[in-house]
Amino acid sequence: MAGWLACRGWGVVACTAMKMATFNCNSVRSRLDAVLGWLSEHSPDILCLQETKVQDSEFPVEAFTAAGWHVAFKGEKSYNGVAIVSRRKPDEVSFGLDTEPADAPRLAAARWGDLHVVNTYIPQGRDIEHPMYAYKLEWFARLKRYFEKRFDAQSALAWCGDLNVARHPIDVSNPETKATHVCFHQAVRDAFEDVLSFGFTDLFRRHHPELIDYSFYDYRVPFDPDHKRGWRIDYVLATPPLAARSLRAGIDSTPRTRPKPSDHCPLFADIQM
Repeated sequence: MAGWLACRGWGVVACTAMKMATFNCNSVRSRLDAVLGWLSEHSPDILCLQETKVQDSEFPVEAFTAAGWHVAFKGEKSYNGVAIVSRRKPDEVSFGLDTEPADAPRLAAARWGDLHVVNTYIPQGRDIEHPMYAYKLEWFARLKRYFEKRFDAQSALAWCGDLNVARHPIDVSNPETKATHVCFHQAVRDAFEDVLSFGFTDLFRRHHPELIDYSFYDYRVPFDPDHKRGWRIDYVLATPPLAARSLRAGIDSTPRTRPKPSDHCPLFADIQM
């Protein structure tokens, strides 16, 4: 494992653990200080961002490079947008699915040596009767075909992002009221499980099988860290070569308590490399 990126210029501690994180920042320009602050405080090796909500010509790339980070991004005005921030420049970067519409601002993939990271912002779906919900279900099916075409279960692959689905009742507050919600409806949970069957492990649940914690909190509901009401719809997922070496995973809700927060919280995982 020492031949991977972790032992090729990633810092003193990188040969023992790599920190990978995901964060729906809900506008990278509006939350730039929060994102850069989290990077400085937690020093991840890789941070996947979603909902950057900015066209490429206006992405604040200089702010990241000035702070010592590499960043690859694809976005559009006001909606969607993905970025991968890293200590070391990727060997390869690509955007979008293999089939049309490619939805490039919803998928970023990067490779460092043998390590692959895919960052996705899955469509929310709007309403189960809306065409976007059917599109969401098909998006999961297309994503599985994407993984099958490019990788196998023994690839060193991490899938990160805002997936807009709570996998189990424990992953959402008051699940009995969410049966027809586009992020908890049985059909979307089945679609998610089908992609997971490729060989992914949910690293948060690997380390916290019974912990109730959430990564998304609706702005319309006052945030109370002692009585949390939310959703866990953000994930760091890994194939067996990475999952077997995961050391810990967690959700950092501290940014949600600060001024002008995103409605999501960073979720991270440390992996022995």
